[in-house]
Formats: sequence, C-alpha cells, structure tokens
Amino acid sequence: MKGFRPGVVPTLVVLLLLPVLVYLGFWQLGRGEQKRQLLASYAERRVAQPVPLLELLGAEDTAFRRLRLYGHFDAEHSLLLDNRLHDGQAGVELLQPFLDQTSGRWLLVNRGWLPWPDRRTPPVFSTPEQSLSLDAWVYVSPGAVFQLHADPAAARWPRLITAVAPQALWAELDRIGFNQEVRQESGPGAYLTAWPVVAMGPEKHQGYAVQWFAMALALLLLYLYFGWHNAREKRHGNGHESTQHL
Repeated sequence: MKGFRPGVVPTLVVLLLLPVLVYLGFWQLGRGEQKRQLLASYAERRVAQPVPLLELLGAEDTAFRRLRLYGHFDAEHSLLLDNRLHDGQAGVELLQPFLDQTSGRWLLVNRGWLPWPDRRTPPVFSTPEQSLSLDAWVYVSPGAVFQLHADPAAARWPRLITAVAPQALWAELDRIGFNQEVRQESGPGAYLTAWPVVAMGPEKHQGYAVQWFAMALALLLLYLYFGWHNAREKRHGNGHESTQHL
C-alpha cells in the first residue's frame, strides 16, 4: 500500500459514514418490500366480503379486513386527527367511538376527512343519532407514528390529536373495545374516505435506496482518489527535494 496514503482523518470519516450509508440503502429497500407486501394484502382483502367483528376477535392478522357493523356512534367523545391534507387543502379526520351491537364491542371508527381552512374556528361536523349499518375496514399503520410530544389525555372534547391510539381511549373511557383503527367506507355518516394506503409508495423507497448507495459509492471513490493523489504528491515532493539536495 505504498502507493496509497489517504490520511488518518479521511479514513476515520469513511469508516464511520460508509457503513451508515450502506445500512440506510438496505433499510430503504426493506421498507419498499414491506410496502409492496402491504399493498398486495390490501388489494386482496379489500375485495373480500365484509364479516362481523366477532370473526376477527382473536385473529393474529386483521389488517385491511372488511367489517359489517351495526350500532351507533358516540358523539360526545369525538377525535380530530390533525394535519391531514387532501389536494393541498388543510383538514382533519373525524374519529368517533362506535358501539357494535352484534359483538357488544366498541370500535374507533374513522369517518373520513373534513376541511379545516380556518383554525380559529372548530371544524363543523354532524353525527347520526340513529343506529345504522355500515361497512368499514381495519387500518394498521405500516410503521410507528413519530410524535414530538404525546397528546394530552384530559383535553376537552372534541379532542385534537396527532396519532390514533384506540387502546388508550378505551382505557380512559373504561370500555371494552377493538384495538385497531377502523376506517369507514362510503355510506351513511361518512365524509371523504379516499385514503391512500401508504403515504409513500415502494418506488419512492427504491429511489431513496439508490441515492444512499450512490452517496456511499461516491464517498468510497473520493477516498480512493485522494489516497492515490496524496501518495503521488508525496513521491513527487520527495523527488524534488532530493534533486535540490544534490
């Protein structure tokens, strides 16, 4: 390795950064594969016939399963999921407890998106008072939701939230409930229900993976280039000094 002199500091930088860049690239590839499997499962289950909630209780995999529910909404404990955009317009998603009379369980039903253009006034919505039959599907987030701070548990109703946590709600209300968010399909009491399954598609993750791998390759090539360049400069400098000494 006499012809390669990268220096101590560049070597340490490469040893620290190169594994991180490669790891991030493979992590993005893994996330992309997860999203592909998620979308495939979604497409398959969303065309199946809806089933009663009793058939899903105790099941290990409930993601995207369709449900047929009959019961009524609890208008007193409404949740507004903040920072929901639709076609560039600011809004919220309305979630309300729903008592399924067939199973006797509560579910946290997402009734859809509402516009909220002026945050000085609360969003306007209404709740059906009568019992109704509705179709819905179980939503399972593909990853943990990042929060800067936890939502206050004792805030007034309707409550503005940044993440959906059905288990915490049932514990607060002392109710027996289903522990996944349920998203209502179009029908009685529904607002805008055109949700994307994932916020970022598999192709986006693949693109990010390519970027991380490209950065890793560029770092390695720069390291090799400067190592050989420094070695040549060292040899030329030594030759020039020897000539002057003679």
